Amino acid sequence: MYDKYSMKAEEFISDEEIKSTLQFAEENKNNLKLVDSILEKAKQRKGLSHRDASVLLACEDEEKIKEMYALAEQIKKDFYGNRIVMFAPLYLSNYCVNGCVYCPYHLKNKHIARKKLTQEEIVHEVTALQDMGHKRLAIESGEDPVNNPIEYILESIKTIYSIKHKNGAIRRVNVNIAATTVENYRKLHEAGIGTYILFQETYHKESYEKLHPTGPKHNYAYHTEAMDRAMEGGIDDVGLGVLFGLELYKYEFAGLLMHAEHLEAVHGVGPHTISVPRIKRADDIDPSAFDNGIDDDTFAKICACIRLAVPYTGMIISTRESKAVREKVIRLGVSQISGGSKTSVGGYYEPEPEDERSEQFDVSDNRTLDEVVHWLMDIGYIPSFCTACYREGRTGDRFMSLCKSGQIQNCCHPNALMTLKEYLIDYASPETRKVGEALIQRELSNIPKEKVRKIAEDNLVKIEQGIRDFRF
Repeated sequence: MYDKYSMKAEEFISDEEIKSTLQFAEENKNNLKLVDSILEKAKQRKGLSHRDASVLLACEDEEKIKEMYALAEQIKKDFYGNRIVMFAPLYLSNYCVNGCVYCPYHLKNKHIARKKLTQEEIVHEVTALQDMGHKRLAIESGEDPVNNPIEYILESIKTIYSIKHKNGAIRRVNVNIAATTVENYRKLHEAGIGTYILFQETYHKESYEKLHPTGPKHNYAYHTEAMDRAMEGGIDDVGLGVLFGLELYKYEFAGLLMHAEHLEAVHGVGPHTISVPRIKRADDIDPSAFDNGIDDDTFAKICACIRLAVPYTGMIISTRESKAVREKVIRLGVSQISGGSKTSVGGYYEPEPEDERSEQFDVSDNRTLDEVVHWLMDIGYIPSFCTACYREGRTGDRFMSLCKSGQIQNCCHPNALMTLKEYLIDYASPETRKVGEALIQRELSNIPKEKVRKIAEDNLVKIEQGIRDFRF
């Protein structure tokens, strides 16, 4: 029985409900009267049910798809303006006891180089990331209670926050580690993490168990219920995601939205972020072995429909995707991207030797952070290194209420400009700085409140004088 208020995975992600939803969507995909009514709902900026959103995803009418895209673009602007938040992943360890068949870190892979960063190596990696200009990291680790216990993760977070190099500092550490206990989530919360991120990989239970044949990740319910334990442990912001290509995308889309509805119903706060990775080639993993891959146009449509269904959420896309794909989906709803990323354990401080490669997946966008920042500004976006909401306590329901009301604009827009100014002075190439300075001057006039605008202008002058870390 489907029940979004239930705490049982198979009830808030109901296979029967998903199949019923997909049948309804297929029967009504060309019901333009219904599609129009759903688009009218979406215009209210309050989101869509998994069933309504599934009808839009199934719709094949070209004119209606254009309307969806235009509305997704407008809603993205309404909630997030033209800001794109920048981050980088930091892989701590690729030791893993699971048997996930789509990931090269699986236990049976004996030829990938197994690595675990020491605290001294973390200092080197983070210093290199700071020298690039990053302020926000997402730490990643395989699941291995011996090599990667929670104590190692906590020590690593403490090390990352402690590193101050020139004008560099990591101001927010998001965490993407395996499902764990309420007690461990409480420890992560006390360590000052930002968002806890965990990809479901697939919401189809039978497929999930086949894709995770061995190891603790095999337990579908324990994995799927992790976000509830995280929020019980005090973590305000959680991030969802599926790995598109493992199972039929329409099934995953419905399950993802049902998970978002469950979090909103039970905790009063939906997902802070939704990630949209697609399976990619990596070491001994061939993506063609999975027969549910999706093309770029379908991928873009998924992104647009997520934005319509969950208008408040931050949407993340990584360097798994090419420059062209990232440019397309940024317009349709994505609000956070990585830049200058390494998916190996180490590699920022010095390149990995060819015979010691440890990437989790191949990177499609290999540009430097400076090149990504320059590109974003060229196509009309403000690269933001802001971490103010997390550090000012605007998390969970406090962030969501500001976001849904639109009041967040009075914080986010000036904060984006001030953190961009820091980047331009401390790290940017001369060409990027020139473009960025002009952008800042143009964008100051878009700060809604005159008082806030005047404070931002004063702070920008102080940043020129060498003072750092202003925030609203």
